[in-house]
Amino acid sequence: MVFRFPKTLDPITLFHSPSAPASQNALKTLQRALAAAEAGEPQTTKRGEFQLEVTTEAPTTDQLRNILDYVTADPAGAGSNRIVYGVEQVVKGARNAEDAVKRFKEDGGQGFVRPITVDWTNGRAVLGDNESEILKMVHQLDVD
Repeated sequence: MVFRFPKTLDPITLFHSPSAPASQNALKTLQRALAAAEAGEPQTTKRGEFQLEVTTEAPTTDQLRNILDYVTADPAGAGSNRIVYGVEQVVKGARNAEDAVKRFKEDGGQGFVRPITVDWTNGRAVLGDNESEILKMVHQLDVD
C-alpha cells in the first residue's frame, strides 16, 4: 500500500460585491466552471478542479500588491493574449501601484474595485465579468 498526500486544489478567489450585476455574472461563471470540473466533464482544461473562495472582504495589503502585479505585468511579452490592466481599474483613482496601496490603506479598501477573480497559484487576475477571460484563467487555457 502506497501512502499519498491528497492533491491540494488551486485556490481561486472572487472578490465579490453581491449587489453588482458584474460580480453576480463572474460568480455564476465560476460556479459553472467549478461544477463542470467536479463532474469531470470533458473539456479543454489543464487544471481540473479548483478551490473557489468567494469573499466580500477587501484583500489584505499583501494580496493587493500581488493583484496589482498580476494585472499590470505582461510576463509573456507583447505577443501575449493576456489582458493587461491599469492600477486605476483595481483601486479607484490610483495613478500607480504605490498610490493604489496608499489609497487602499487610507480608505480601508473602499476604493477597491470588484469583481476581481484571482488565481493565486498561477499569478493571474481578471477584472470584471469577462466570461471568456475568467474561463481561460480557471481552465489554464493559455498557461504553459
